[in-house]
Amino acid sequence: MQSIAAMQIVLISGLSGSGKSVALKQLEDQGYYCIDNLPATLLLQAVQALRDEGHRRIGISVDVRGIHSLPALPEAVAKLKAQGLDLRVLFLEAKTDALQMRFSETRRKHPLSVAHPELTVSECIVLEQELLVGVADLAHRVDTSDLSANALRSWVKQLLHLDQSQLTVIFQSFGFKHGLPLDADLVFDARCIPNPYYDTTLRPLTGRDQLVIDFLEAQPAGQQMYEDVVRYLDTWLPAFDNDNRAYLTVAIGCTGGQHRSVWLAEKLARRFDGDRQVLTRHRERRGEA
Repeated sequence: MQSIAAMQIVLISGLSGSGKSVALKQLEDQGYYCIDNLPATLLLQAVQALRDEGHRRIGISVDVRGIHSLPALPEAVAKLKAQGLDLRVLFLEAKTDALQMRFSETRRKHPLSVAHPELTVSECIVLEQELLVGVADLAHRVDTSDLSANALRSWVKQLLHLDQSQLTVIFQSFGFKHGLPLDADLVFDARCIPNPYYDTTLRPLTGRDQLVIDFLEAQPAGQQMYEDVVRYLDTWLPAFDNDNRAYLTVAIGCTGGQHRSVWLAEKLARRFDGDRQVLTRHRERRGEA
């Protein structure tokens, strides 16, 4: 029989159209035995059966298609964790307008429209958000509104190799003009730092380019914000450790998510890397350049 300690289970849930199938396919490509749309009431039995068959890595999708069984999910997750299993719960979500566009582009019906044909797509999305609140509270939330399928696959792959016994701090840059990230736990506003955008030489670059780094490092406001955020995190990260959290997403925003937020997120990641597990993400495409 496969030992409990050797098993890793990734439970994926979230909103329809948020990329659950992409994430599950990534798990399958990584060698996970995957089950899509499993009723939550069967979760414990499925894990036991797969354990008896010797499977070491399992990916399972549980979502609103099994709406009647969802109330059983919190208890099932608690029981699996009590067994000492390496259980990772991911909740994928996206902004309503992004989800509407995806349904429009693929011409797919929302799953809830079967039981509620009188509802529009946007109304189905709102209802689904309400129905899945309890599931989202169990998980690490990932906002896929502005992610390509390749970026989502990359993020899922990163999360699989983390040590769940310690807190992972995710530093994520974003642009306020594109909206707040849904998955942020802490948000810091870097818009008060002088903006490299107004220098025509720096405008096409990002916060990862040396010319932009040199510009921002020379700004007293930039250095002060960096030191203030470091001081805050040094003070409060132990409290998040004690809360037994697996992930903490620290979002750094500027106007477009291209210069200041990218620079500050990268600088903070370097500061805390080594002491903790650290991931760096840049939501806006320019920040990925």
